[in-house]
Amino acid sequence: MDEKLVDVYDEVLRRNPGETEFHQAVHEVLDSLGPVVAKHPHYADAAVIRRLCEPERQIIFRVPWVDDAGRIQLNRGFRVEFNSALGPYKGGLRFHPSVNLGIVKFLGYEQIFKNSLSGMPIGGGKGGSDFDPKGRSEGEVMRFCQAFMTELYRHIGEYTDVPAGDIGVGGREIGYLFGQYKRITNRYESGVLTGKGLAWGGSRVRTEATGYGTVFFVQEILKTRGESLDGKRVVVSGSGNVATYAIAKVQELGGTVVACSDSGGYVVDERGIDLATVQEIKEERRARISTYLEHHPHAQYVENHSLWQVPCDIALPCATQNELNGTDAAALIAHGCSVVAEGANMPCTPEAVRAFAEAGVTFAPGKAANAGGVATSALEMQQNASRDSWTFEHTEERLAGIMRGIHDRCLSTADEYGSPGNYVAGANIAGFTQVADAMVALGVI
Repeated sequence: MDEKLVDVYDEVLRRNPGETEFHQAVHEVLDSLGPVVAKHPHYADAAVIRRLCEPERQIIFRVPWVDDAGRIQLNRGFRVEFNSALGPYKGGLRFHPSVNLGIVKFLGYEQIFKNSLSGMPIGGGKGGSDFDPKGRSEGEVMRFCQAFMTELYRHIGEYTDVPAGDIGVGGREIGYLFGQYKRITNRYESGVLTGKGLAWGGSRVRTEATGYGTVFFVQEILKTRGESLDGKRVVVSGSGNVATYAIAKVQELGGTVVACSDSGGYVVDERGIDLATVQEIKEERRARISTYLEHHPHAQYVENHSLWQVPCDIALPCATQNELNGTDAAALIAHGCSVVAEGANMPCTPEAVRAFAEAGVTFAPGKAANAGGVATSALEMQQNASRDSWTFEHTEERLAGIMRGIHDRCLSTADEYGSPGNYVAGANIAGFTQVADAMVALGVI
């Protein structure tokens, strides 16, 4: 890290004790900004980097609700409105027991640069709760969402802050949240939430967007080598929304996904993962991925081991943060993996990222490779604002164009700042400079 930025990072550590994921996200960005500070000293003079590391607003609130047995339950809700220099705060809500302030801040910080790279007029934010929807009835999920929105509604709006879904928050949860917002405000403000149902303001391709976008980004990487996904062997971690649609798009473009996973283990199918089976298991039955073998007994299930031991040409970590470590990276490198693209938010540890760089493996960070979800959310906002609805084909074409633009911008920026081919540097610098220029223009606010 450039010596001019060490004091900024030390201040982040001092002001945010114990928030390791947030520290990791900040360090990764600051580590790329040395050439920027040297070329544009006015950013330091305006304290832009220091200001970017401090959220504009952090909201923490209690969420009391009543379960089916009549017992009062208590969860904690969060919304970190990190930066609005480019537009209203935009970022998902995550419902998962692991959610805490540090997790939400790391996600919100990453969202600033991801949203900037998308080229859409949106700022960065994130939120969620330590509520776990798994094992809860429909009524319990509805009552929790209503209680959560009863506090959150006063902090959001289509020109202020526009949440979306994330882990644990899908169309069902967005519906309950929007319903409560409408009930409280007496306004049908479609643009206040994205990820809505198609019948009431949602956008086609939004469900598929993050997974599709990651694969579109990989496709652009391969084009720079004169290659395509056709015939490539791919491993995808996870079996949720992002992983499912990454698998779908890889298969559509001629690749073979041989393995996917959940928190219990992973399944390997050398004939190619049967996507319909995975969707039935996860979306309809809500069962473990191990039950894949009931439909495909020739496949292999491995419990509580790293998916990244499976040989592949391309690895797509699409589950959660820090799921792929240095040991996993070494295994991928040893088996000849040439491209790793993050479908999840920061799924690769710093040790893994360093290993890929040293081995010459092309690595695409999440703020670039998984920006398709938020980009399509912004397209949903456009449709809501104009009371319009686009076809699946038109929206997918827009998404592909946005991902192509992000890829090209990362590459050209990396070249400009002396790190040719380095997608991490390109993404961090390109995302930062656009936000920084806006912050300088807006003055000290």
